[in-house]
Amino acid sequence: MTKQVLHQFTTDIVIGLEVHAQLNTNTKLFCGCATSSASGKEEPNTRTCEVCLGHPGSKPVLNKRALEFGMRLCLALDCYIAPTILFSRKSYFYPDMAKNYQITQYEVPLGNSGKLRLSSGKEVGIERVHIEEDPAALVHPAGMQESKYVLVDYNRSGNPLCEVVTKPEMTSADEARDFMKQLVTILEYLNVFDVNKCTLRADANVSVKESGYTRVEIKNINGFKEIEKAILYEVERQKRDVKEGKKIVMETVAWDSDKGMTLRLRSKETEEDYGYIIDPNLVKTEISKDMIMHAKMNMPELPQEKAKRYVAEFKIDKDDAVIISNDLNVAVLFEKVASEINPVAASKWFRKELLRVLNLNKLDATHLLIDERHIIDLLKLVEEGKISDRVSQRLLERIILEPAMPSEIVKKENLEKVQDKSQLEKICEDVIKTHASVAKEFAAGKGEALNYLIGKVMRATAGKADAKEVKYMIRKLVK
Repeated sequence: MTKQVLHQFTTDIVIGLEVHAQLNTNTKLFCGCATSSASGKEEPNTRTCEVCLGHPGSKPVLNKRALEFGMRLCLALDCYIAPTILFSRKSYFYPDMAKNYQITQYEVPLGNSGKLRLSSGKEVGIERVHIEEDPAALVHPAGMQESKYVLVDYNRSGNPLCEVVTKPEMTSADEARDFMKQLVTILEYLNVFDVNKCTLRADANVSVKESGYTRVEIKNINGFKEIEKAILYEVERQKRDVKEGKKIVMETVAWDSDKGMTLRLRSKETEEDYGYIIDPNLVKTEISKDMIMHAKMNMPELPQEKAKRYVAEFKIDKDDAVIISNDLNVAVLFEKVASEINPVAASKWFRKELLRVLNLNKLDATHLLIDERHIIDLLKLVEEGKISDRVSQRLLERIILEPAMPSEIVKKENLEKVQDKSQLEKICEDVIKTHASVAKEFAAGKGEALNYLIGKVMRATAGKADAKEVKYMIRKLVK
C-alpha cells in the first residue's frame, strides 16, 4: 500500500481478503489427472503426472470447464470480464510447487472491478478474480513449529482454483466471516463448488490504525469460524505490540488453529519479488462476446434474486426470504414445501424451527435425512390444528435424526392436541389451585406469573394443549 492509499482509511481496522476456491471440475487445471479420488481414499502422490509435477518438456493445456466456471463467478460478482486472458509463471522456491513456479494470472485477470453485498447491505469491492493452479499440500507431522521435517503430497498440485481478491474495505472480523459466507453461497448456487469435497482457503490482510495501517498477511485460513478467530487474534496482537512499543512490520504469518494464534513465517513479499513472466507454453485465450452471452444465459437465479422473487411471489417476510435463500438446499426444500403448504406459514416455520434444529444438531441442509414429504406431513398437522406447536417442535427434533412420517408418530403415540375444552379447563383449574400464590401474583398484574402457569399446564398435557387456548382459559379463571 502507498501512503496516498493509507490516508483514505478512517476506521480502526482494515481487512482485505484473498479467497482461493477450488473449482468442482473432474480434472486438474492443465492436465488430465483427476481432482479427487473416486473412493475418497488415496495414497499420497498417486494422482499426478509429468504436467502437474512440472517435468521438463511437459505441455500444459487449459481446462475449458474451469474457464467456464471462472466466468460464471465473474458474472455473479458483477465483474468486467477481460476480452483476452493469458497465464504467467509466479516464481518461488518452495517444496509445495515441484517446478518452482505456479501458473497463475497476473497481468490480465479473468475479471476485475466487481462487488459482493454483505448481509448488512454493505458492498465490498472485488479487485480481481483469476484462475490459478493449486500448490501441493504440506504435512507437518508434529505441528508447524515442532516438526523436524515436512512431508509433501502432490495429489492436490494442479487442482483448479479461482482466487477472489477484495479491496481493503472490511472493518471487522464479523464482516470478513460474512463475506466468506456470502461468497460460498454464490459458489454453491453457481454449481462450480462442492462444499463436501472442494477446498476453500483464505489469506487475510489485516492492519490497525495504531500501526499506521502496516499490513500483515495471515496465510491459509480454513472455514468461517477460523477466519473470524484468526483476524480477532491478529488485531489484538498488533494493538498489544504497538502499546508495548514494538514496531509492526509488513510480514506473513500463519494461523495455528490448534493453538489459536498466529506464527511468523517470513517478511512480506511484494508482487515484484515473484518475478512474473508470461508462460510460453500457454497461448492467449480469447473471451468472445458469444462466450460471455452463453455464460449469462446459463446463469442460475442467485440468492438476492431468489429472495426478491419469494417476497413478490409468495408474499413472505423479506427477512425470512433472505435467510431461506442464503442456503441453496434450504431454498430448494422450501419451494417444494410451499407448493402444498401456505408459504407464509412455511417460511416462518423454516426460519424459526428448521434452522434451529439444524443448528442444534450441528447439521446443514446438505446432510438432511428427511425430505419435503416429511415436512409437508408435519406442517399439515399444524395447519389442520391436530398438534400443538410444542409437539411439532419435538417431532422435528426426532425425525431429523431418525426419519419417520410425523402423522404416523402422532397416531401411534396419541400426540394429537387436547380438543376437549372441559378437560383442558379442569387441568387449568388444578394448576391454578396447586400454584395459588403464583395465580395471585398474576391477578395483581405480574405478567411473568401467567407464563409460569401456562408452562405448568403445557407440562401437564405433555405439550398437547393449544398454548393460546390455555392462555385464554387462565385469564378467564384467575379473578
